[in-house]
Amino acid sequence: MAGVRAALVCGALTAALLSPVVLAFVEDLDDKFKENRMDDVWLVDFYAPWCGYCKKLEPIWYEVGAELKNSGSPVRVGKMDATAYSGVASDFGVRGYPTIKLLKGELAYNYKGPRTKDDIIEFANRVAGPAVRSLPSRQMFEHVQKRHDVLFVYVGGESPLKEKYIDVASELIVYTYFFSASEDVLPEPLTLPELPSVVVFKDGTYFTYDEYEDGSLSSWVNRERFQGYLQIDGFTLYELGETGKLVAIAVIDDKDPTEESARLKSLIQKVSSEYRDDFNRDFQFGHMNGSDYINSLIMGEVSVPSIIILNTSNEQYFLPSEPVESLEQLILFIRSVLDGTAQAYGGDGIFQRIKRVAYDARSTVMSVFRSSPLLGCFLFGLPLGVISLMCYGICTAESDDSAEDMELMKREGLTDEEEEEEEEEERRHQAAKLEGPGEEEEDEEEEEGDEEVEEKSPAEKKLD
Repeated sequence: MAGVRAALVCGALTAALLSPVVLAFVEDLDDKFKENRMDDVWLVDFYAPWCGYCKKLEPIWYEVGAELKNSGSPVRVGKMDATAYSGVASDFGVRGYPTIKLLKGELAYNYKGPRTKDDIIEFANRVAGPAVRSLPSRQMFEHVQKRHDVLFVYVGGESPLKEKYIDVASELIVYTYFFSASEDVLPEPLTLPELPSVVVFKDGTYFTYDEYEDGSLSSWVNRERFQGYLQIDGFTLYELGETGKLVAIAVIDDKDPTEESARLKSLIQKVSSEYRDDFNRDFQFGHMNGSDYINSLIMGEVSVPSIIILNTSNEQYFLPSEPVESLEQLILFIRSVLDGTAQAYGGDGIFQRIKRVAYDARSTVMSVFRSSPLLGCFLFGLPLGVISLMCYGICTAESDDSAEDMELMKREGLTDEEEEEEEEEERRHQAAKLEGPGEEEEDEEEEEGDEEVEEKSPAEKKLD
């Protein structure tokens, strides 16, 4: 919490110190933007004035605008208050803040990567350009291949496959680049079984698309757009969820490397390379530094180092029933997950959703108290105190009402004769007070005489 506040203060100071020239590179947009945007490519930040993450992004956004302008990019940079122009924001599908979109003609592309200047600029330049870029020479091909870990290339002339390739590129350009080339541009050792073909270059080799084995081209590109083995973080794991693959992760600690961490990492790498034909369609392999993110996903504790398999589509996860000591054990574990015999934990059922709400609430409260105990006491102690006072007031009011009700019930329980006797007795006492002390004494004597008469035995009464 303290780190977030410091970042917000730093961001505000940075924005205040930016020159008017830099600020001018980012345009403030209003409700007329929707009508006038079609002639340009726009990179827009939809923000809310009260949003802390939006304030943190603000100085970065001005830097993005300045660099794109200075580099001669055709992309225009703007920002819109989505709370002031909620109708326009809703038309563009804005559901949270900040939301970054690149708008090109009728198409709108969401940015889901890290909110850093370099990543945002790379996204803008990639999406703003043509969906498919041409590689005219072998030198250009080699240059591009060095810059990209994963490279999709269409090889051949005009064909129905090329039309599909262009459609897929237009859809998935937010994730990666797409190129086209003639066969003589490719490295000499490379030979394709047929032309035209779609080829992906990665992991030091290449793989060709087969419509009969790989299904639709879009699905194949979506599965192949990552390297076989990755260092995985939160953003990568989010994107991997869109591939439909299970994610096998070696959870290690890079700050405290051990032999066990290196061994588990090596096992995962071997499976990704040596068993690609067996598992590539269904699994993505990699390692993650630390267990904090994994723990928040599974709402539990994972030991470090260890191996875990995540199903991000339904929030299930799988753990080995025993420590993984060899490559064969790891293969058996992966196959058991694939054939459904492995024990699945978690999920997205009602119970797990309730558990998620409680876990997130607990995590929020604990983070507030860890970062600022006084703020935590104020935020949570004051409402609890007010609620306690309200409960006390309600309880005491109920007890008073209960006492009155008991008295009323007691009175209602008397018969009519008893009520008349009580009223007569009360009248006599009032009259005695008015007549004076002497009469009171006479009345007392008369009462005592009456009591003596009442105390006579039956024989005396008969004699009388």
